[in-house]
Amino acid sequence: MPRGTLEVILISAKGLDDNDFLSSIDPYVILSYSGQEHKSTVQEGAGSNPQWNETFLFTVSDNASELNLKIMEKDNYNNDDNIGEAIIPLEAVFEEGSLPENAYNLVKDEEYCGEIKVALTFTPERNDDQSYNEEEETGGWKESASDF
Repeated sequence: MPRGTLEVILISAKGLDDNDFLSSIDPYVILSYSGQEHKSTVQEGAGSNPQWNETFLFTVSDNASELNLKIMEKDNYNNDDNIGEAIIPLEAVFEEGSLPENAYNLVKDEEYCGEIKVALTFTPERNDDQSYNEEEETGGWKESASDF
């Protein structure tokens, strides 16, 4: 299983259900991966097409293979409302190293409710045990070559 750092760039969302009666919705995102959680800033009055452009880092050290993004609507008087959720499989970013900006469907109660745009980068942990000293590796060759 890969070990390293997962960088999530939260870019924007669109097509969110703007169901506030008196004003536009104030969305934010809860990002969770393998027991770690981050929360984006609240985009006050952003309505159905918020923009964040925020970066979050997660430590990858176990076999968790999904990133969960939950868009919430900040509510000053009641509990915050769940607008929708996207689950992003991470196998491709672990293999490729990065995935460019991409839109993922948001779902609530098994129904499409907008999309969220993110970019992902995975930086593997550098293992000093696996690194090698190039001089040691070729040292024997250089010495034997000079004898001829």
